[in-house]
Amino acid sequence: MKRRKFLIQTGLAAAGGVVGSSWAGCASGKTPDTLNKANSGGSNIIALIADPADPVVTTPAAQWGLGQLQSALARRGLDVRQMAKLDEAPVGARCIVAAGGATQLARDAGVATPTEAESLAIAPGKLGSREVLVASGADGRGLQYALTEIADAIALGGDSRATLYPGAAIAERPANKVRSVMRMFVTDVEDKQWYNDRDFWRNYLSMLAAQRFNRFNLSFGLGYDAPSGLRDTYLYFAYPFLLNVPGYDVKAVGLPTGERDNNLAMLRFISDECLARGLQFQLGLWTHAYEWTNSPRANYNISGLTPQTQAPYSRDALAIILKECPGITGVTFRIHGESGVPEGSYDLWKMIFDGCVRSGRQIEIDMHAKGMDQPTIDAALGTGLPVTISPKFWAEHMGMPYHQAAIRPTELPTRTRGGGAFAQSNGARSFLRYGYGDLLTEGRKYGIFHRIWPGTQRLFLWGDPVFAAGYSRAGSFCGSLGHEIFDPLGFKGRKGTGLPGGRDGYADTTMRAPGGDFEKYRYSYRVWGRLLYNPEAPAQCWQRQLEREFASAAGAVEVSLAHASRILPVITTTHLPSAANATYWPEMYENMSIIDSTRSIYTDTPSPKKFGTVSPLDPQLFSRMEDYADELLQGPPSAKYTPIEVAQWLEDLAASSDDYFDRARERVPDRRDGAYRRYAADVAAQIALGRFFGRKMRAGVLYALYERTGDPAALNATVKVYREARDWWKQLADTLAGVYVPDVTFGDSSSLRGHWRDRLQAIDDDINNLADRATAVATAAGTNPQYVPTLIDAALGRPAPRPTPGVGHSPAISFRRGQPVALMLQPIQNGTPLPVAQLHYRRAQQAEAWQTQPMTPAGNGFRAEIPGAYTDTPYALTYYFELRDQTGGVAIYPGFNTTLANEPYFVLQQTI
Repeated sequence: MKRRKFLIQTGLAAAGGVVGSSWAGCASGKTPDTLNKANSGGSNIIALIADPADPVVTTPAAQWGLGQLQSALARRGLDVRQMAKLDEAPVGARCIVAAGGATQLARDAGVATPTEAESLAIAPGKLGSREVLVASGADGRGLQYALTEIADAIALGGDSRATLYPGAAIAERPANKVRSVMRMFVTDVEDKQWYNDRDFWRNYLSMLAAQRFNRFNLSFGLGYDAPSGLRDTYLYFAYPFLLNVPGYDVKAVGLPTGERDNNLAMLRFISDECLARGLQFQLGLWTHAYEWTNSPRANYNISGLTPQTQAPYSRDALAIILKECPGITGVTFRIHGESGVPEGSYDLWKMIFDGCVRSGRQIEIDMHAKGMDQPTIDAALGTGLPVTISPKFWAEHMGMPYHQAAIRPTELPTRTRGGGAFAQSNGARSFLRYGYGDLLTEGRKYGIFHRIWPGTQRLFLWGDPVFAAGYSRAGSFCGSLGHEIFDPLGFKGRKGTGLPGGRDGYADTTMRAPGGDFEKYRYSYRVWGRLLYNPEAPAQCWQRQLEREFASAAGAVEVSLAHASRILPVITTTHLPSAANATYWPEMYENMSIIDSTRSIYTDTPSPKKFGTVSPLDPQLFSRMEDYADELLQGPPSAKYTPIEVAQWLEDLAASSDDYFDRARERVPDRRDGAYRRYAADVAAQIALGRFFGRKMRAGVLYALYERTGDPAALNATVKVYREARDWWKQLADTLAGVYVPDVTFGDSSSLRGHWRDRLQAIDDDINNLADRATAVATAAGTNPQYVPTLIDAALGRPAPRPTPGVGHSPAISFRRGQPVALMLQPIQNGTPLPVAQLHYRRAQQAEAWQTQPMTPAGNGFRAEIPGAYTDTPYALTYYFELRDQTGGVAIYPGFNTTLANEPYFVLQQTI
């Protein structure tokens, strides 16, 4: 095993260059030089042409973008002059023309701007005798994005002339209508500071808008799963913390009136700042409970409400908030029992929704999907306002960039209705707890976007352009509108665990990013925002930041961080002890025993509750360790990806990231730099996590083989490999000692707080129990084991590559409801199809099971047909193929490619 001491003071330097831009030169690690007469064609004057008669130019978004560009140019020492007409520009000035894409000015310059909302074009052109750079947009946001793209290239680029004198045009259009970030208030100890910091908001919202997010969700009341056992209730039931409602004597007991009024003033300020930047502002109201149970330590209680006044008070409070804060464009509601309102309380929700109607504006009603049923949807639609529903993407975690092919059996609906506050979500509607369920009907009257929850990765730096592009493509699944991501550090200080000293968790204060906790994650936001907007975005839009920060090390920093960033989503997809982010946190994993099923904290995992029985989050495409051991012993193998394949993926990602980590260290200019040290600590940690889980997964398979065969060699191998995993965890803990505080808190349970070194004892105890059993087995008499050395070797080694399918498939554009769908597999050029093929298909409805049908030979390929009775459905179809050879080799088509970032099945939508 490769041993490394990851010293945070030592550097990462990358080998290799970074792809340049066709229109704006990339940085080269140099400090930007002033644009002088020589590099600006004889003048340092920039004429910024913005015609006030152009309705796109005068939108708030475009005006903000113009201000950003002016500031970026001025910081480069340029004389920036804004004027309405081109003929006002001084002779010799370089002219940048801002225009709506449909204007005559843009057409005269020869610039073709896509017509879709939020589209942009940046192109060299000619107006009369003047050479110009045209920034155009289909609307205000599109123009803003064009202007801020130029500003970004000017601010971070090394070759300013290449930005202002581009060689080619670019045009971009959004892949997703919703590109949102949610930030939560969950603790007064850690969150009051940023909530009340106006400079923080100006900088944070500017960053979001510049990276092409178009929506921001500020959420209150999500810190607890139910109104019981509460400690920190500040803004939990938000209304009394924001305003006094005439006609009601409702108070947050002990809250000063001035502080309450300031909270509303800040909400108005934040929403206004969003409006000024072209961002939609979504107010998240996740709790409508006003009484707490079993909460003697709650810091605030609510007085003055009764069951009879709860709904009208909430309606009237919401209506006033929307009037006082005209920048609010939508409200997010948690409808299910965790809101404190029993499921099925339709009259209450109708009344609260009426608060949106009374605003007199087109306020979007967004409803969290858990527990959703048709009467609730009808209540929202009955308002006449726009309605969206936002299911979880991969439960309360972040899986790989596709929609899970199947939910876990534990989430499937029960025949009986649940009881109490959770009558729907614990009963017939349980399949909506962690996914899209049955919401993706064709022709639906509501929008769908998917919320990517933060259970998987809360703390470490993330940045993988390839996975981000995959998430972007998944955003439009079956006509969906896009994604909302939680901000990094989501749920920090939850459930009364907020600690003074900063939200970022750093013990070493020299590693803190100046300017606010989000500054550490600027690259993460950049990668997410740019690629959610356009999964085919030019690479320089994220690479220029790395080049500014890491100079010649940028290329290796990019690859090492990208490959490290895939590790935790792969773990989440393939091995999920709990779908709840309030229990499972793989970044700081609370160990699950391989041998002992009596002490697990992971309650929503199959019994016996030990490591090998854990279900994948996608059980259709991935197998459990124990099931895989059964296949090894009894055959035939299923088509599912095996735990050993997954272990190899993790080990390969860790090795690749480590390799580029080495290259970066050799070339980084300053190993003491804060940005480098933050990157180095978090990448080193994720490398170690990949190796830990890779080795532990192998140990889990080996132990399952031992349980089934009694082979002592399998048990001894389990102990050996588990100890190797433990060594990687120890290295992880040592790496982060002194970097992060001893108690990093994301909740009040042991699995959501502490330090990596705290987890070692449980790992050691499990290994010791296994070692004791190995000793006992070695001395026991009368055993009759089945020896399986070949299978042990298979669990320890690199898995054999899957056979090449040798076929291709051209999906139809769509299908007609009630008509059969014929599917063909044809041999590819120079390919030999595997001899046996099966079709797997299912409607895009997660409560249903997959269907399997053998394919029949047709010419040199195969044919199968999905029956018309099955396609008589309001849902799209999903399907994939399984092919086998004579030796037991099996392939999934399309399956995953080498990036693990593609959709592993086909999707066929209806002709409407």
